Amino acid sequence: MKTKISIIIITVLPFISACNQRNIQITERIEIENLINAYSHCADNRETQKQSELFTEDALVKVFNEKSNKPAQTLRGRKALEEAFHVLLQYDATTHFNGQSIIKINGNTATGEVYCLAHHIKKSDNSLLIMSIRYHDTYTKQNGKWLFSERDLYIDWTDKREISN
Repeated sequence: MKTKISIIIITVLPFISACNQRNIQITERIEIENLINAYSHCADNRETQKQSELFTEDALVKVFNEKSNKPAQTLRGRKALEEAFHVLLQYDATTHFNGQSIIKINGNTATGEVYCLAHHIKKSDNSLLIMSIRYHDTYTKQNGKWLFSERDLYIDWTDKREISN
């Protein structure tokens, strides 16, 4: 009887190890998705300091307009990012809808592509600006927490409309 029990345990151990590894990958992906959503939440609530704290100290952010392969803006570090996030103050309201994402995790680093439709309302001219954005991200896990270390923001298209009050 001891032999059968030993064989079962030896057979099950690799399966348990694989399940544990898969659970870790799922947990890591959820943590990165939470980071992505926290970025949008902070932007929409004008929490510029909290938003900048989602990045590593020396993070690099580049903004690309439409089909240009040269960045229109390059920012490095939390302080520069926090100042740049104030640009949203010109709008009365914003809503960022995050869509599909592809995330590839490799230990304490990961890469991803995230789609977003960003809506910006300006009551002064009754306008709604919609931006189709793709983010190409590099994530780094520091002190047990996922952060953006690089974020390339690609504005694929914009649509500005007049809205009624």
